Amino acid sequence: MVVNCERVWQEISNYLEGDIDENLRTAMDAHFARCNRCKSVLEGTRNVVQLYGDERMIDVPLGFSYRLQRRLEENAQPSRRGFLGWMVAATAAAMVVGGFEIARSSAFRRPDLRSQHAHPARGVPPEMMVVVSTAGKLFHASGCPFILDKTHVRTIAAREALNEGYAPCVRCMKKYLQADLDPGQATRS
Repeated sequence: MVVNCERVWQEISNYLEGDIDENLRTAMDAHFARCNRCKSVLEGTRNVVQLYGDERMIDVPLGFSYRLQRRLEENAQPSRRGFLGWMVAATAAAMVVGGFEIARSSAFRRPDLRSQHAHPARGVPPEMMVVVSTAGKLFHASGCPFILDKTHVRTIAAREALNEGYAPCVRCMKKYLQADLDPGQATRS
């Protein structure tokens, strides 16, 4: 099995959690060995997960708030005491909320799919023979007029095309993809 960078990025979270099958893990390991960009993404993601999973990142030493308050009172002018106290509390609250928002950010959830090309190809028969171009990202039915590079094509099963990271052409595979669209989208096409 061969995987491309986009497939690696889609599965990187599952890879780190050990929640992928052995064939995909082996293919991703081979990809990391030859692709420095994906290897950097893997290490960066691993570092972020470790940082936000570390309880020491949020804990402050015992007595810190008392010492901070005392030092602020010593350095504050009398008319600003109340204001600075509220600012410290607001800043601390903002940091806590900000930390939780960063942890819940879109980097850890899948975005809504906007393009028809991004939707999974559940309706395509896995044994159907399809045409792929080595320079393209789509697989097509035989005779599709939208095959861009007709000099470097090969015929493989749809299951294999999906495993290699190809997506179905929404023009020639339309009848198989109608089941994946919501009723409003199916009537607009």
